[in-house]
Amino acid sequence: MRRRLGQSLRVGVAESALALAVTSRWGASRVESELAFDAAQPGAMAAALSQLLGSAHARWPVSFVLSNDLVRMWRVAPPHDAARMADLEAAAALRFHSLYGEMPAQWVIRAGWDAARPFMAAGIPHALLAALTQAADAQGMAVTGIEPHFAVAFNACRSSLRHGAWFGLVHEGVITTGAPDGERLEAVRAAAIPDGAGAEWLATHVTREAMLLGLPAPRALALAGAVPDRWLGGNSQLACALAGRPPMAELSPAAQLALAGVVR
Repeated sequence: MRRRLGQSLRVGVAESALALAVTSRWGASRVESELAFDAAQPGAMAAALSQLLGSAHARWPVSFVLSNDLVRMWRVAPPHDAARMADLEAAAALRFHSLYGEMPAQWVIRAGWDAARPFMAAGIPHALLAALTQAADAQGMAVTGIEPHFAVAFNACRSSLRHGAWFGLVHEGVITTGAPDGERLEAVRAAAIPDGAGAEWLATHVTREAMLLGLPAPRALALAGAVPDRWLGGNSQLACALAGRPPMAELSPAAQLALAGVVR
């Protein structure tokens, strides 16, 4: 198929499945194919990526949206005497190790580096990054982005967030909440959603997260992803509304990733 202006490929990368979508800046976007693989088998994801992209449109630009459980996101407090980039990188690596008990050298870490105030950092395993870039290179595809699901969803709607509102992303039974400070994120927290959890549970959960972070509880929450209908509307504690697009509960987890933040 001939590529039209503004079209590109988007691959949703879940723990054991992939989804390939054709996206457009001005038209509808759609999932073209999905492929499951055995995550317990070494090299299974790389082989599945090669198969998926090999059946796609050669030399199209491609981006990847990664399930949040494949990456790490954390808050870093800069050292009081930070004077060099190396100081900030060391602080991020130390915090990563203390939180996850993994070796930072095995991860690629990126952040909104800031020596004056706490900042958010994210990490992707070197092996995963290599699998993505090598699969794209084999098809002559230019990689235009590799991002966590939460970052893609938040960036798609942050300009429309009401002052003081938080953002929440629902995916595979987990809600990941972000507390914005202007256009920055003050913190990101993830929690499993109990079966049948309603609007009251959500309001209590968000209030508790705010207390743990030492922040004022939000009065509004913008939601994206596979949002339960019972959460929408609002109550006396927390007003909940969709952030920009319909819920995607009818799609597979990998397809939800591929279409995160785009128009269907």
